[in-house]
Amino acid sequence: MGLAGMSGTQIVCDGLPASWLNGWMAAVGATVIDEGIRLHWHQESHSAVLSAACSDPVARLAAVWPSAEQLADLPIAEDWGGAGTLRRKVDVEAFAARARAARAHPQSWTLSSTLTDLAVDGTGEVAHARFDPPGPGPIKWLHHRLLKAWKHVAAPSAERLRASLVGEAERVQDNGLGFDHSRLASSADDGGRWTDPVVEVLAFYALALLPMRARGTDRRIDPDAFVDQRQRGWRRTPGSREARRFHWPAWHHPLDAAGIDALLDIWQPENREQWPLAGVHAAWRTVAFEPHRQDYTRAFGSERILH
Repeated sequence: MGLAGMSGTQIVCDGLPASWLNGWMAAVGATVIDEGIRLHWHQESHSAVLSAACSDPVARLAAVWPSAEQLADLPIAEDWGGAGTLRRKVDVEAFAARARAARAHPQSWTLSSTLTDLAVDGTGEVAHARFDPPGPGPIKWLHHRLLKAWKHVAAPSAERLRASLVGEAERVQDNGLGFDHSRLASSADDGGRWTDPVVEVLAFYALALLPMRARGTDRRIDPDAFVDQRQRGWRRTPGSREARRFHWPAWHHPLDAAGIDALLDIWQPENREQWPLAGVHAAWRTVAFEPHRQDYTRAFGSERILH
């Protein structure tokens, strides 16, 4: 909807439809980056609507866009603050040391939303979140993926951000965070990965509201113990071959990050009668990309949850 999407202190983001997992996460991430931004969803198009009191939400995002120094200081960084090095395979002692060092850090959620030591396998490695997928070569760690995407938009102008929000920005050849199905080229294309780096960076910050959880089972002690680790929003779906699928709602009341956090606590996707009481008017869940043979590609599409 271009600049016509602007109305007073809000922008209708046709480039961030709720039906697109990364679009939903990017819109939520905007409220995490700037606490003064609020989010709701257009009830017909299901596009994100970002708003801010007496100011342009896009200009606010441009003003607080993360810097290289801020990203280097995220506790999820491979090497951070003299607290040792984290690799893709993280043992419980290394994670515990990093968690202790990051306890008072304002971005400590980058650890708790990607890893948990409440689910440890038989080799002593902690569990990764579904939104922390493995990757090839130098992008095995989610922080690597974030930095790679950020370099495409290290200091974006408000105009550049607006182009992504309204769906007019060109994509770049990059794998992004690694879970957007739309990044995958068809067999008729050159086989590359294409993403919008603004969307990828914003989507990362949505993880602040999606912590990892588990029951505290340690399989080093009991190898046969059932370990039920999960990230917030991942629920079992009766009749599905997938163990868990991520469920997410669209709502019509403007909410800041704290309000979205509260909504995700009370919303029950299986209880359709409860949706209007929670302000929810539509919802979706993930459909996992099915790789062929030895293809380790990971990605999530979506399907509408009928009301």
